[in-house]
Amino acid sequence: MTMRRLSFAVFLAVVATQASAQDKPVTPSSVLESAPSTAWKDIPDEDLMVMMLADGSKVVVQLASTFSPQHVANVRAFARARWWDGSAIIRSQDNYVSQWGWPDEPEPKYPVAVKSEPPAEYEQPLSEAFRPLPYRDAYAAQVGHLDGWPVATDGHVQWLPHCYGMVGVARGLNPDTGSSSQLYAIIGHAPRHLDRNLAMAGRVVSGMDALSARPRGTEALGFYKAEAERTKIVSVRIAADLPSTERPSFQYLDTLSPTFTAWVKARANRKDDFFAVSAGAVDICNALPPIRQKP
Repeated sequence: MTMRRLSFAVFLAVVATQASAQDKPVTPSSVLESAPSTAWKDIPDEDLMVMMLADGSKVVVQLASTFSPQHVANVRAFARARWWDGSAIIRSQDNYVSQWGWPDEPEPKYPVAVKSEPPAEYEQPLSEAFRPLPYRDAYAAQVGHLDGWPVATDGHVQWLPHCYGMVGVARGLNPDTGSSSQLYAIIGHAPRHLDRNLAMAGRVVSGMDALSARPRGTEALGFYKAEAERTKIVSVRIAADLPSTERPSFQYLDTLSPTFTAWVKARANRKDDFFAVSAGAVDICNALPPIRQKP
């Protein structure tokens, strides 16, 4: 083959490759695969809670300190006092929540730093940095994102929605606001009717299966009756307090980045090979900002 013919063959191969790339549909996965490192933001060690279970499972929760500062301060105080060590997962209600803490009352004495009656941090003034989605929502006038979190708003105040994997603060009847001594994670269809009725402490970023796959409790509301049914909690720590070699490290997709905009568009307009019809919209709980372990 002459050099001229070889060059022409290479040219055709390049053109074919480019055409193939252009024809390939944009999907949520392809957006993430091509995301630059600058599109990802680190989650601070101070905002990661690490829970070790007796069966060897590990659950990592990102704390929502911006949205529920006093409840999150209580979480950190409980963890740093090792108050939860020896407690248990006490509830697993199908299509609802998994809850943990001490199963019996009275609970052990609270650490000095814990505020036993925190304010009702169910909503906050709407931030100017809120980034709305163009899709309608059944529970709020508008939904969108803020600093990597899903957010709902009425145009004046904002709140975290009860999406799968979100972590809330258990409480008694109103006006009790919960001390953060017992926390729960959503393990089923998003119970958005709970929005603005409980403080949200964060979201599970790793180990969700250790909560969602538990045998369901047989007592009312999915509570476990016998001690043998409960999974013991070995330890709960804030990542910043762990040795550097033991600290988990996670990043979230920056919700102000062009990559996130492209990802949301791809989520709303699915062109994956599986889909015959695209919804043309996305629910806020199906647009939770992606999280990954830091490379």
